[in-house]
Amino acid sequence: MQLIYDNLKTYHQLYDKYKDYEGINNIKTINDNAGIAPVSVDRRIIDMLLFSKEMYRITDGTVNIALGPVLEIWHIYRTAGIDDPLNAQLPSMEELIRANSFTDINQVIIDEENSTVFLTNENMSLDVGAIAKGYAAEQVTKIAFQKGYTNFLLSVGGNTRAVGTKGQEKAPWSVGIQNPDKSSEQTSLYTMALTDLSLVASGNYERYYTVDGKTYHHIIDPNTLMPSDYFTAVSILCEDSGMADALSTAIYNMPFEKGKAFIESFDNVEAMWIFPNGERKFSNHFKDFILE
Repeated sequence: MQLIYDNLKTYHQLYDKYKDYEGINNIKTINDNAGIAPVSVDRRIIDMLLFSKEMYRITDGTVNIALGPVLEIWHIYRTAGIDDPLNAQLPSMEELIRANSFTDINQVIIDEENSTVFLTNENMSLDVGAIAKGYAAEQVTKIAFQKGYTNFLLSVGGNTRAVGTKGQEKAPWSVGIQNPDKSSEQTSLYTMALTDLSLVASGNYERYYTVDGKTYHHIIDPNTLMPSDYFTAVSILCEDSGMADALSTAIYNMPFEKGKAFIESFDNVEAMWIFPNGERKFSNHFKDFILE
């Protein structure tokens, strides 16, 4: 546990966009130096950003770590709305469109040889929230595995990574999928049987605020610049936790038919979609992993 805790803490500090840490250049350092100078960073940041660029390509831009300026506006309005619900407001589309003009991921310049990252415009900022937690969980899993730990379950706030099996009977790990309907007495929808797999969920039930009786959550569609409203939650099953994290955001931002075709273009990736009316739909083999 200490090995995993210590490594997760290091990754958290490296990928933090809110706080400075003595002796560490992190995502916040990169953002603070936008339009000013390249920042020398740890290789673990370089690798995560390269992975993020690959996820941007694979998901056709539905997962974009350069969307920071747009997400920051939503964060400001959401925080104000939570603090003062009676005066909660939505950002103007004008404001969002202007911020979106600074979200070109190609302007995130990664110099692998010198281990530096540079945002070419002062208005740019990175937000790695859709990828970093899953990516860090996967890297820490690899560290633990290399140290000889071959059977364990790692849970990092909605991102679960199962390695090997549990107990002398070598049973799969049992992991629940949370019910996005918090008014329901049924807190868990399914129990999944996982061996060497990640389960990652994205939903509208964790971070949101209400304006004029309508809730607005934190998963923003890069195409509309508004919170996606296709689903209340989606879940991804695949081995790599970083990929699962990115794919859960990607399909949350896609209509069902497009998302289903997208998921089924991968080998060994499964998904579940929960619609606002409570309906559930599944990729071809997701149900194979349901224990009960």
